[in-house]
Amino acid sequence: MSADLRFLVVDGLAGVQTFARQMLEGFGLPAECIRSASDPEAGLAIGRDFKPDFLITDWFPKGAMTGIALHERLNELNPGCRLALLSFEVTPQHEADAIEAGSNFLLRKPFTAAELKATMLKALEALAKERPELHARLSAVMKSAQPAGVSRPPPKIVLPVIPSLKAGDKVSYLDKTQTVQYVVVSQGELVVQLNGNPGLIPASKLKKL
Repeated sequence: MSADLRFLVVDGLAGVQTFARQMLEGFGLPAECIRSASDPEAGLAIGRDFKPDFLITDWFPKGAMTGIALHERLNELNPGCRLALLSFEVTPQHEADAIEAGSNFLLRKPFTAAELKATMLKALEALAKERPELHARLSAVMKSAQPAGVSRPPPKIVLPVIPSLKAGDKVSYLDKTQTVQYVVVSQGELVVQLNGNPGLIPASKLKKL
């Protein structure tokens, strides 16, 4: 790992990419040490030259390449590349697979900005203890993230609150009460099909009744 750690964020949600970058820059990391992509294939293309030290990625369960598979490929390019996983679905099997893959954390979506920041700081603290040669650099990063006596303004990017939904739930959409028919994850985003409506609607646009 280099003196300036390189982070790659791979997520289908532009809001997650933007906030993660904003968070890492807030930790004091140079902008040139952070890259992002919307899918594993694009992440791998970036990673071939960028060679990240830390991958933060969606699970991408339906993709041709999952987040864990992407990490395996990137770890071949830069042995020791760390992994952090984000997922709408977290089951005991997901947790077991994440542990087997050596993931520093598995964070359930949707999450708040504060949850992602706190989880990332814990991962960096653990890494500092595990890698003494990185302790000074990581300590500086964490100190920048938590300056004593200084309150930071709230982040400009706010992740949407996505309701927990299942088939049969009643929701409000366009000021009308409708019924959920299907709930799926498409391109990393939770989307819903309503009875009598052929289109897919982002769950963030619905209000659960």
